[in-house]
Amino acid sequence: MRSMASSPSSKGIAAIVGVGPKLGRSIARKFAHEGYTLAILSRDLGRLSRFADEIARVEKAQVFAIRIDCSDTKSIREAFEGVLSLGFVEVLVYNAYHPMSWPPTNFTDIRVDHFEKSVAVSSVGAFHCAQQVLPGMVDRGRGTILFTGCFASLNGIAGYSELCCGKFALRALSQCLAREFQPQGIHVAHVIIDGNIAAPRSGTASTSQQRSSSVGEQQKQQHIGGGDGNMDPDVVAQTYWQLHIQDRSAWTQEIDLRPSSNSRLF
Repeated sequence: MRSMASSPSSKGIAAIVGVGPKLGRSIARKFAHEGYTLAILSRDLGRLSRFADEIARVEKAQVFAIRIDCSDTKSIREAFEGVLSLGFVEVLVYNAYHPMSWPPTNFTDIRVDHFEKSVAVSSVGAFHCAQQVLPGMVDRGRGTILFTGCFASLNGIAGYSELCCGKFALRALSQCLAREFQPQGIHVAHVIIDGNIAAPRSGTASTSQQRSSSVGEQQKQQHIGGGDGNMDPDVVAQTYWQLHIQDRSAWTQEIDLRPSSNSRLF
């Protein structure tokens, strides 16, 4: 665990699981901007540490980079020993994602170990992470858990059995936790990302890099229902923040986000 610190926050900890260069990074920056101490987690500790350094510098926040493998129960337990040592985890965002192959894979050609790992990252990892933070939230009668889903959370897609099964299970987990824990003051919500997440406008990547890195992803998203538009992760991150600060008299349990160019309604 590495601390990229400036000054400690008076608020709780926001743990963001699955911090890559797009949405996870933007969510982390938003919560840091709003005054939270951050624990950001992913498999690539080198890249994660660079993000932590950047966020700490730009947002004047305290940021801890912690390695986690969401397909490995032991790794999750060890990572959250570090997270929980920082203090009360008020916010958990589970944004982990297991990369899918392109083009889609015939069902009979899908390797069992690949299927199991995809389901583990999408849903079993979310289960373990939620179990780590819920006791503290229940004790205090407050907290927010936000799960990132996608179009595959709602519809089976030919060639993507592993993605759909994992995301279907994540959606079910979100609904179960909401019904059990929202009466105890914990807001649980499922965010369906129905589109291609582009590089943030505030990022450092050049226009040509953004374009070249997104071509394959756009093709994949068009195939599985994401449309051909790009979504700015900084804008999407605003929705995660709004879900966190919603008044508990009218909590959202599920929300879907899509670019205006995608007019399909499920």
